[in-house]
Amino acid sequence: MIRSCYFLLFLSLASTTTTRVTAFAPLHGNAGLSQQQSSSRILKGKADDMTEEEYEAAVDKATGAMSKFTSTYLKRSETTLCTDKAVAAAVVKGLAKHKVELGAPLCPCRFYENKEEEVKKGYWNCPCVPMRDDKICQCCLFLTPDHPFAGEEQDITKEEVLELANKIKKDNA
Repeated sequence: MIRSCYFLLFLSLASTTTTRVTAFAPLHGNAGLSQQQSSSRILKGKADDMTEEEYEAAVDKATGAMSKFTSTYLKRSETTLCTDKAVAAAVVKGLAKHKVELGAPLCPCRFYENKEEEVKKGYWNCPCVPMRDDKICQCCLFLTPDHPFAGEEQDITKEEVLELANKIKKDNA
């Protein structure tokens, strides 16, 4: 089971990487920009008009917000983090990226044909319907005490998320 959590967190980090498009930049509203300027634009969802620096700053801010949300929801739902906080860090980072890119914290542990449509449906926006209704979190972010990988902690800081997510990224590079 913990192996599947690691696979999910790898997918979470891999699926939320930024995409740069230079050849088709004018089609995305960057007409009139130099190739260097257009290549530094991020072309995803809500982040369409952000430079890479603006995107990173927005993700950093969203990571703080999602960390606070996670800690609050853990206490409110009487759940805990996974014994391996790297799992939680990857999920929180994925939620933060989706918050910036899509405008909502869409679950980063799933594959979607169309993320924008999924955001509108709301079913997989964190906390997802299975978590709200049945306390089932496939991401291993919110674990009930009877879950085999439930830890004791109910807090994760922005600094922990960034440190652990960067470590995971380096380990998988």
